[in-house]
Amino acid sequence: MAELRFSMESHGASVVVSVHGELDIVSSQRFDDYLSEAAARSDRVILDMSGVDFMDTTALAVIVGHWRRQVAADGLFLLAGARYRYVKALWITGLADRLPMYDTVDEALAAARPPGPEPGAEAANGRDARMSGEPEATAG
Repeated sequence: MAELRFSMESHGASVVVSVHGELDIVSSQRFDDYLSEAAARSDRVILDMSGVDFMDTTALAVIVGHWRRQVAADGLFLLAGARYRYVKALWITGLADRLPMYDTVDEALAAARPPGPEPGAEAANGRDARMSGEPEATAG
């Protein structure tokens, strides 16, 4: 059995939690604690499940619990890289239609990006004359 490993990395306003190994009843409390730590860091949590080799229903219950808490607190909880065989129960129960799932972490990060202007948007809107191609006006 592969050793279970967690990692946490901040990406702007989001935190990405990566899991590698097997999530089961033995590891569910550690998993729950780690997700709680992530939620304390950010209201935008992305769970990268691409390295999960096995997951049972206790781990699924931990995921659903954290998703519900984040949503209730006006936050986001997104899954990335989850294989169908591990989240099949979400589809059967209809939760898959409500719990946001993405193929990759990059897609989830894009979806979790806070609304607002993109970097450089002010220049594109012409608020900065030097960036819009107009010569800088000089006082004569």
